[in-house]
Amino acid sequence: MDMKPEVGEPAGLWHAESLEGLVRRLLPAAGQRPNRPWIVAVDGRSGAGKTTLVDRLLARVPDSDVVHTDDVAWHLSFFDWADELRDGVLEPLLQGDPVHYRPPGWVARERPGAIALPAGRSVVWVEGSGSSRQALSDLVDASIWVQCDNLEARRRLLARDGQEEEDLHREWEEQEIPFLLEDRPWERATVIVAGRPALEHDPNTQVVTAQPAPPCAEIT
Repeated sequence: MDMKPEVGEPAGLWHAESLEGLVRRLLPAAGQRPNRPWIVAVDGRSGAGKTTLVDRLLARVPDSDVVHTDDVAWHLSFFDWADELRDGVLEPLLQGDPVHYRPPGWVARERPGAIALPAGRSVVWVEGSGSSRQALSDLVDASIWVQCDNLEARRRLLARDGQEEEDLHREWEEQEIPFLLEDRPWERATVIVAGRPALEHDPNTQVVTAQPAPPCAEIT
């Protein structure tokens, strides 16, 4: 399997797994804390396939919901938003409270609405590059690293956003790669999911997964 991301994630030993099996691994104690949701970070490089995976998980897990870190970070620094996610979203969720949060960028630019989540959700998926960072690990119950090779990730971003966003993609990557190399979230992941699986599997019912490699393991 050709998995050669520049940021140095381990390639892993891949196997096909049912979505139900993935959910069981991620949520071993979900429901045992009835006053608050299980928090699962879905991390990975931009264009890796995080949103697609979250959509599949939302369909499989009743009463689950999602927060996108891009909404928290809207018109903020690309990666300096951990305090906003912690204070505005994660801590209220862990206290069993509903969330109604207007991040600083929303307030400054008068963006209408808010990041809103009702109380009583079973699981909240926190999707975005950097969502499972070390600085938030005390608030996250489980995490996924979605791994995808560079060329495919870039192709997806181009298809999604168009050529006119190429400069923004380049600026983002110049910050994303150093951040991820420093933080190494794949080493803390509960499971690694292939964002471009080459292994034979049923795409309707299965994902291709690997166990995290030991710390400091690199692709060779």
